[in-house]
Amino acid sequence: MELNPTRCPICNTEDGSQELFPANFDPTALNPEKFSARRLPDRIHFRIVRCKLCKLVRSDPVADSKLLSELYTRSDFTYMDQTQDLNTTYGRYLDRLEEHNGGKDRLLEIGCGNGFFLSQALKRDYREVRGVEPSTSAVAQAATDLQPHIVCDIMRPGLFAPASFDVICLFQVFDHIPNPGALLDECHTLLKTDGLLLFIHHNIEAFSSRLLGRLSPIIDLEHTFLYSPTTMAMLCEQHGFSTAESGIILNTYSLSYIARLLPLPTRIKTTTLSLLAKTYIGKIRVRVPLGNLLFIARKEKL
Repeated sequence: MELNPTRCPICNTEDGSQELFPANFDPTALNPEKFSARRLPDRIHFRIVRCKLCKLVRSDPVADSKLLSELYTRSDFTYMDQTQDLNTTYGRYLDRLEEHNGGKDRLLEIGCGNGFFLSQALKRDYREVRGVEPSTSAVAQAATDLQPHIVCDIMRPGLFAPASFDVICLFQVFDHIPNPGALLDECHTLLKTDGLLLFIHHNIEAFSSRLLGRLSPIIDLEHTFLYSPTTMAMLCEQHGFSTAESGIILNTYSLSYIARLLPLPTRIKTTTLSLLAKTYIGKIRVRVPLGNLLFIARKEKL
């Protein structure tokens, strides 16, 4: 297996970084199960470094991009039981776009899974929705009326016409992207003037991340980059976007899901999750800030 060095997408440098955590995986960890969304955290990761100039955190080196694309294509959609809570959280922040005069003609979601949130967007009066999702398993589980609106592919140039969307959403996706600059350029092409990008993903500077360090569930094999509000603003500005809003996400989670994220020994966590699954307590839902970042970017006028 070949590992390739990564380059800071803000500073465009390969060196000039500080090691935070050494790699702790073996080649057998590179399988579709490990690249399936919302798997049980296992604290397996590539070498993690921080750029000394801009402070962006990244994995370095990582597996070849072609291999990573294949792994995401073959990954499974295993979190159907969590989509209700995700719709509640993501819908709350999609509604915030009205404060920024976001249009409701056409919406694109990159990494849409089985399209569960596309249905939510339609309920919120978006006229037309489209999705892109690499996992064939996820797309196969999409509702019959949604499947024609989902492209089963890695997001890349040529899938959609320029200036065809008012809003592009990336929920827990952007930190998985091996070439974020290229993706931002494509989003800039696809958005109408003043169109909005809505990001929700991990915040490397969140209290939980700083407290747990290497034990944080965001230190993970899937995450090529880990952003802060500052590095998100810097990167987006380089690719033609201004910051419309940046802040803390309040996630709606069940107590069972919160227990999944705790850095407990495997045996204790397995026992705890089993008990919570059998009781009403595990189904209790709370709204908590658990280290996710809201970032809304606006396409600048030419």
